[in-house]
Amino acid sequence: MKRILYFILILVSATTFSVHAQSPKAIYGTFALTNATIETVTKGVIQNGTVIISKGKITAVGANVTVPAGAEVIDCKGLWIYPGMIDSNTQLGLSEVASDQRTRDFEEVGDVIPQVRAITAVNPNSALIPVTRISGVTTVIATPRGSLISGTAALIDLHGYTPDQMFAGFEGVVMTFPDAGKRGFFDRRTDEELKKDYEKKLGKLNEAWDKAVQYHKIDSASNSKGVTYYPEMQALLPVVRGERALLIQANAAKDILNALKWVKEKKVKKVILTGVAEGWRVADEIAKANIPVIAGPVLDLPSRDYDRYDKAYANPGLMKKAGVKVALCTQEDRGNVRNLPYHAAFAAAYGLGREEALKAVTIVPAEIFGVADRMGSIETGKNATLFISDGDPFETKTNIKQVFIDGWKIPMVSRQTELYDEFLKRDPGVSKN
Repeated sequence: MKRILYFILILVSATTFSVHAQSPKAIYGTFALTNATIETVTKGVIQNGTVIISKGKITAVGANVTVPAGAEVIDCKGLWIYPGMIDSNTQLGLSEVASDQRTRDFEEVGDVIPQVRAITAVNPNSALIPVTRISGVTTVIATPRGSLISGTAALIDLHGYTPDQMFAGFEGVVMTFPDAGKRGFFDRRTDEELKKDYEKKLGKLNEAWDKAVQYHKIDSASNSKGVTYYPEMQALLPVVRGERALLIQANAAKDILNALKWVKEKKVKKVILTGVAEGWRVADEIAKANIPVIAGPVLDLPSRDYDRYDKAYANPGLMKKAGVKVALCTQEDRGNVRNLPYHAAFAAAYGLGREEALKAVTIVPAEIFGVADRMGSIETGKNATLFISDGDPFETKTNIKQVFIDGWKIPMVSRQTELYDEFLKRDPGVSKN
């Protein structure tokens, strides 16, 4: 009996603690953000403007907007309003503690596994999500990685209780193109070994793609009735048909050129290059192929020891100058997706320019992912995904005052803010009275 009572006491205590420790909830309603400087991204800057949010949408934007009756008015005098930023390549929601394999769910067994969908593994309760969104990063790509074709990435908004609630309308199959060179100074393979390894991986890739093409032909001829269940091929089918993008990770200049050649030979209809650390070396070829890129991380070291220290910073700007459509990413699996604005800031300072850098984390990725009708800028009819700040989000001194995602007023609380408050207001403190 004592053991039973003790167990009940523990349960009651845990329940009481969880109630008191529960984070504040997001609020849904009608909001009027008034007297703000509005950075629309696509239609210039509006001074002393108002944004009306209702039923999850932006219903009005401008300098002469009538505030609807019953709206919660938020005075933004002296503040700025920006569209929520988009990080185009992360493991957010798929990885919690980088040093603990049990919390990392972005890599599965197998070389060709496009049927593995990131959206099914996203953890909506990740402690890293609030940390990220209160920094103004409201939408990310959750990307599987590790194998030749490692799965299907998903675009997610950083608010929701289930992965389906968070899904933001884009999925793309992820490929790591075979590397033809050494991976670093630690790679001791001979030239012959490198060649054999490359040819082996390329052979697997070609075999998978050729099977997918044949599967498409049979499926089309039989109206989907003459094929058996083949999950790998069914996942590649929309890529072959041009209904879904193929995200190809390639960093070295030679690998990028090989990927471009492969795409042309295989007639892949919808392609996005990711990583592209040495994209600046072959920027003209990428531009000629008319393939958009997701460049990053920007805050990185040069890929070759004889390159200038700033090549990673300058890479997006050099590609943009050559005519390449460029979005930015952190490629983070360690919880620092919140630093996306600073990646963009370095790209801006080293040649991309502030205006293009802002587009590279807002409207450009939205266009690349086919969701520009819903996000990426502040326009009437788009989802109300935006944030209010007291300055330029690319500046480290800037504070994000409020975030909205799909019309939800997000609580500006995270594990980091709670720890800050806990130790800032210590009671009894450190003195021994």
